[in-house]
Amino acid sequence: MAVQGMLINTERVQIPGADKLYELDPYLKDHDKELRRRYGCLEQMLDKIENDHGGLDAFSQSYKEWGLRRTSDGGIMCREWLPAAKAVFLKGDFNSWNSYEHAMTNVGFGRWELKLPAKADGSSPIPHNTIVKLSVITTDDKVVERILPRCTYTFQDPATFLYQSVFWDPPEEQRYKFKYPPPKESKSLRIYEAHVGIASWEGKVSSYNHFTDHVLPRIKKQGYNAVQLMAIMEHAFYASFGYQVTSFFTPSSRYGTPEELKRLIDTAHSLDIKVFLDVVHSHAAKNVLDGLNQFDGSESCFFHSGSRGQHDLWDSRLFDYNSWEVIRFLLSNLRYWLDEYHFDGFRFDGVTSMIYHHHGIGTGFSGGYHEYFGLSVDTEALTYLALANYMIHKFYPNAITIAEDVSGMPALCLPVDMGGVGFDYRLAMAIPDKWIKLLKEYKDEDWNMGDIVWTLINRRHGEKAVCYAESHDQALVGDKTLAFWLMDKEMYTHMSCLSPLTPIIDRGLALHKMIRLLTHSLGGEAWLNFIGNEFGHPEWLDFPRPGNNSSYHYARRQWNVLDDDLLRYKYLNNFDAAMNHLEERYGWLSSPQAYVSTKHEDDKVIAFERAKLLFIFNFNSSKSFPDYRIGVNLAGKYKIILDSDEEKFCGHKRLDHTTDFFSKPEPWANRAHHIHVYIPSRVSMVLAREEDIDLASKS
Repeated sequence: MAVQGMLINTERVQIPGADKLYELDPYLKDHDKELRRRYGCLEQMLDKIENDHGGLDAFSQSYKEWGLRRTSDGGIMCREWLPAAKAVFLKGDFNSWNSYEHAMTNVGFGRWELKLPAKADGSSPIPHNTIVKLSVITTDDKVVERILPRCTYTFQDPATFLYQSVFWDPPEEQRYKFKYPPPKESKSLRIYEAHVGIASWEGKVSSYNHFTDHVLPRIKKQGYNAVQLMAIMEHAFYASFGYQVTSFFTPSSRYGTPEELKRLIDTAHSLDIKVFLDVVHSHAAKNVLDGLNQFDGSESCFFHSGSRGQHDLWDSRLFDYNSWEVIRFLLSNLRYWLDEYHFDGFRFDGVTSMIYHHHGIGTGFSGGYHEYFGLSVDTEALTYLALANYMIHKFYPNAITIAEDVSGMPALCLPVDMGGVGFDYRLAMAIPDKWIKLLKEYKDEDWNMGDIVWTLINRRHGEKAVCYAESHDQALVGDKTLAFWLMDKEMYTHMSCLSPLTPIIDRGLALHKMIRLLTHSLGGEAWLNFIGNEFGHPEWLDFPRPGNNSSYHYARRQWNVLDDDLLRYKYLNNFDAAMNHLEERYGWLSSPQAYVSTKHEDDKVIAFERAKLLFIFNFNSSKSFPDYRIGVNLAGKYKIILDSDEEKFCGHKRLDHTTDFFSKPEPWANRAHHIHVYIPSRVSMVLAREEDIDLASKS
């Protein structure tokens, strides 16, 4: 049964917050009819859920009723959706793998059920931590084995290498009990993007427990207040980075047990750190024997049939967002992670792929509105995302959602009742691409200051962005991190504090700090860093695969180079922490976008004000300016509060922090006042008025 079964009468649809939407972006008024049609699709879906499916709360909590679940009388209920199956049987360790002993009943609409009573002694008929599977008789009378789509634990069979679905039902005393409430809402968001498996310096798959005990303290010390966990949803192929999901309700067993993941999240909460799940609802792995593909023996089931159900670039399957059972499955998946694991929100992967029929393949988005309101837009996927965000924010008001979208879809990060899709943030994906392009193709003497500034501030008004200089994409083998682009020729030979500071290392350290601070302070309303980039990790990331002889050498983070006091990585780490702690005090990420007063091409100087702070960057490779005039809007006595040239950041100590900079009342650069400052070459600094320093120290 399809979700959207009738035409939308746009004349009857009214978007409650449309006036606010068109005030933010008057150009959207030209697309009022299409926006009302999209909103009408969401209204229609919500009405059907309310009237035909028991209401949104119950509908989105179907994980409690579907799959393999204990019942109040101690028995087991198994409920699955296999619309093309002729017969379905449950088997496993509990019935000695008898394929036909426990037949499920077709109760209509493709739903199959089986109730197993408790044993005579009241115990569960299926023991905890035992394998269970389905035997499915297909329409052509073949018998195939399938794992359960909603299983909550899997493990890899060492003999077949297939992942098996496991009934995870630990006794009460073995269940993890959450002790800490979720962190309170913070004014700014500083996200540490991390992968549990690579989080050790050893060449192996690391664990939830290692991350909890050894990595979370580092994250806290660095001043981050959120962790974004990648590759948690079970994926059979480790080298897919978690993006070829096979079991959507299962935390990856290669890192440990579900209870150990719960401990990780609870410990993060005890440190006032939010935890986001990198959720993949954009596609699924093609795996048949340990995935969703061909679950009921047909080509479709959870996915579109034909070419629409195939992602050619990713070699994966695409969900049918026009199916009620798919919507039920995906919404309940979100609630499962929120309810059972206490995640604080999601980063939605592959949003661009979801919301366009072309999936962004071979498409360069120019920003023209015809790209966002034409026939290329997948209304069903867009409606699902709006519904998901509506559901999340309705039942979890403090939850945060982030969209991975490169297209710039208008209103993607505006509330649903304004006609938006409801995300809180989108990733500012053009920024890291710009930095890599500059480092790869240009000398820094040829960088265009105006072009850099434009890339950093070019975001939709009223929609928040997560800025970052680099993420996991740049860390992967085949690309290079900022540190690698800057210093790869000497990172293995000249990072010792006992060796002279060479021009390559000196330049690399200086620009690494400047690029990150400029992005952090100008590029968005939240900040993101990928694990290890804060200290300029010396190697790329490459998962074990046939092409590297299944080596774990590059699938790790070398904390050992950071902890070695004789190496210069510590200086970048120090600067990263100083940046974050300063933002915590002054809150520039949660402040309105900066006013850029200077972007001088010849001098290579950028200056701007944000959160009552003055940020100054001199990208000039050779020139220092002893008495440079900078416009400021607020009069007062300014002092240096952060300086990338400090000794603790491996700088040259060219700035005197005891110097006071007094504003003068003459206008400059469209600002009411100006100050004169000394700006050494390849140095960034942040200044604050003395009165604002005092206020920040008291807050």
